[in-house]
Amino acid sequence: MNAIASDGITTTLRALYRGERDLAGDLAAASERHRTEHEVHHVAKDLMTWSNEHCRRLAEVGTHYGLNLDAPPTGPTAEVTAARREKPSELLGRHLEPGLLLLHDLRDLHLSAAGNSLYWEMLAQAARAARDERLLHLSSSCHPRTLRQMRWTNSLIKNLSPQILNSR
Repeated sequence: MNAIASDGITTTLRALYRGERDLAGDLAAASERHRTEHEVHHVAKDLMTWSNEHCRRLAEVGTHYGLNLDAPPTGPTAEVTAARREKPSELLGRHLEPGLLLLHDLRDLHLSAAGNSLYWEMLAQAARAARDERLLHLSSSCHPRTLRQMRWTNSLIKNLSPQILNSR
């Protein structure tokens, strides 16, 4: 039996699913691009599994609200997602030094996680207002991991920026 959800909740579930899916892909791409940075390579892979788990759980919960979130993306969104996974230096039309490329990737990862964090917070607030325990449990268990993703990127940016930006 499907629960009745407002358009706002289903829209937020869709946006959050896309955001987590995109973040997982971006973490995988960053992990591969920065293999020689062992912390980045390994931690990004671990954080990618969290976003993939969030997607799985969102898709599972989405079925209770009449959503099929596991459907493959189509249209402009799919093309944009594929383009975002290309090497940022190629998208910018110039060659970035590895350190600057790493900072660029960390910045993008941080902003993606921050966007997801806002959606998790919105979903939690809507769940509280609607007294929807299913959505509240989902957001309460997934949002802390998203916050951890943000803390990791922020920490690396703080630690690496002085050296990378002041070199030369």
